[in-house]
Amino acid sequence: MNIKRQYILPNCNLILEGLEDSDSENVDILDGQSPMSILINAECNFIGSNQTLSGGRVFLANLSHAVSNYAQGFLSGLAHPQAENTEYPQVTINKTDSHLHRLPLQPEASADEAKTEVNLTTIELFDLVDAIDQFHADRSTLPGMTLELKPVSKRYRKPEQPLAERLTPIGIGFASLAMAAGALFMIPIPEITPTESTPVNQTTETEPAVPGGVPPVTESDNLNQEN
Repeated sequence: MNIKRQYILPNCNLILEGLEDSDSENVDILDGQSPMSILINAECNFIGSNQTLSGGRVFLANLSHAVSNYAQGFLSGLAHPQAENTEYPQVTINKTDSHLHRLPLQPEASADEAKTEVNLTTIELFDLVDAIDQFHADRSTLPGMTLELKPVSKRYRKPEQPLAERLTPIGIGFASLAMAAGALFMIPIPEITPTESTPVNQTTETEPAVPGGVPPVTESDNLNQEN
């Protein structure tokens, strides 16, 4: 019996069509459904860009490994070379710029099919990752297909700057500060010479002015008047 499984995301739909397992021993106890054991076609539809990728079991397996490994390196910042798929169609993914990720699908050289390429935005990429994760978490769909991810090896980590190089600018800064302090210490302190000021209590004696310009009367003036 043909069955269809769909994993719907806002920007990506993963649709699987296949045949269920007719063996009653493999029926899932929880939902009473037989698992999809044979995959006929897998299709990825990207809603915003109206792009589609499709293929069989090998395509789905290679797509799962390529996309999951790429997303792991993208999130960790430790990108590492992707292992080349030994079976066709080959699926790889690489970054074109800060917003686009190119996903080429390379068919076998002897096949008449042409190479297919899609450019995914970061949102479409992670919706595809989510759809693949939902598929592998679904026990009723292709239970024999597993996705094994390994942690990124430390040899792909960018070399850290040696401690001596990191401390060099700090040492130069301290040396410059010490030299500036020494130069300031060698400068002599300027001498301050006090200026002479007029005492506050010193006053100048002056004759009082006579109102109207009349000179004062003296004793000689009085004698002359009496004579």
